[in-house]
Amino acid sequence: MRIQTVGVAGCGLMGSGIAQVTAMAGHPVVVREPEARFLESGFARIEGSLAKFAEKGKITPEQKGEIRGRLKGTTSIADLAGCDLVIEAIVEDLDQKKAFFRELGGKAKPQAIFASNTSSFPIGELGEASGRPDRFLGLHFFNPVPLMKLVEVVRAAKTSEEALAPVRSFAEGIGKTPVLAKDTPGFIVNRLLVPYLVEAIRMVERGEASREDIDAAMKLGCGYPMGPIELLDYVGLDTTLAIVEGWHRRFPGEKLFEPPALLRDLVKRGQTGRKSGRGFYEWEGDRRK
Repeated sequence: MRIQTVGVAGCGLMGSGIAQVTAMAGHPVVVREPEARFLESGFARIEGSLAKFAEKGKITPEQKGEIRGRLKGTTSIADLAGCDLVIEAIVEDLDQKKAFFRELGGKAKPQAIFASNTSSFPIGELGEASGRPDRFLGLHFFNPVPLMKLVEVVRAAKTSEEALAPVRSFAEGIGKTPVLAKDTPGFIVNRLLVPYLVEAIRMVERGEASREDIDAAMKLGCGYPMGPIELLDYVGLDTTLAIVEGWHRRFPGEKLFEPPALLRDLVKRGQTGRKSGRGFYEWEGDRRK
């Protein structure tokens, strides 16, 4: 099977990026949001990103128009019915994802492949909800999608080779490097990254080192471009909390997955990081004060 038309469910930060890179690779893309206002904000984000690509000479003004012409917005799941591949990038809520895939499973053509961009939920569980677990897998992109080269292709127990092979080819065709992962908590990247971030919070919580010294140590000692505390603010403390809480519910005896009290407290106070203007640090837009 050759993937041509691609559906993207969700036009937020991740969904809009996925839609953009897919259209830039020449695919017709159908983007679905339940409300028109979310489509408008998502497409405005795509416009801004494409404008930056054009300013840097990476695409011509003509190519920008062609890319934009390949993107179609809709508020109806039925408009995804003709897609060869549908990538879900809606809110990170298991019940909402399951409900979406149940509805999509009854509308999409039989040979369509479904993928979820989830970073924390079991792929197999979502596949069962879709009614076609053999044609279901994880396709986990990284933020910002137009710049980050990695995508995790996650194979669940029932994912068939007939679904896996064309999706890996698709990922390569849109300029990404696919790595194959099993359906385990956090797959590859988050399984290593999240416990590292959580331990950094515990070090602050226990008073073992300051946030600034922890960040400086990992940048200068390990060559990381960003320290763990700053990275937590950048990706969102609420996002990190949602991931570790989900893992902790599934594996209650695993200490690595236990959410730190300090993390819960900051999120409860609305200090979710860069997007709220304050987390462990204070922020002005994308820049730390």
